[in-house]
Amino acid sequence: MANLNKVQLIGNITRDPEVKYTPKGSAVTDLGLAINRFYTTETGEKREEVTFVDVTLWGRQAEIAGEYCKKGRSIYVEGRLQLDSWEDKTTGQKRNKLRVVGDSMQLLGPKPGGAAGSSGSDEEGGSAGYSRPASHAPSGKFTGTRGAAPAAAAPHPEEEDDIPF
Repeated sequence: MANLNKVQLIGNITRDPEVKYTPKGSAVTDLGLAINRFYTTETGEKREEVTFVDVTLWGRQAEIAGEYCKKGRSIYVEGRLQLDSWEDKTTGQKRNKLRVVGDSMQLLGPKPGGAAGSSGSDEEGGSAGYSRPASHAPSGKFTGTRGAAPAAAAPHPEEEDDIPF
């Protein structure tokens, strides 16, 4: 029987990420992501529904998130679902939480608080090539841009120094 565990999300970061390191030196960070859904009811009333999702990033993806992701920034995350289970210390009840483990992340749009009069190009380091698979080992080896969206316009030459890799 075939199995598939793949998630693709676009949303806004709900809190500034904090990068931590495992004892073996791997970077890890947890992001909160808010995903909005707009719909119209049968009576014609327009509504908005927000879903909050926890995302864990590892390796270089975690470091990039810590440096470039701030509350309110839009990102694209591709990954897999993981169920965490534990026993609540105070009540003794078994608890479960579903989270997304991100394999790749892509920054979207301009930085929050950036220039509002942007020319539409990718001046603020938006969607032009910030996608790499996350590494779960501290080796730092990456295999490319699996799952990346088609490249947007190249950044302006004076902006090239802002690219983290």
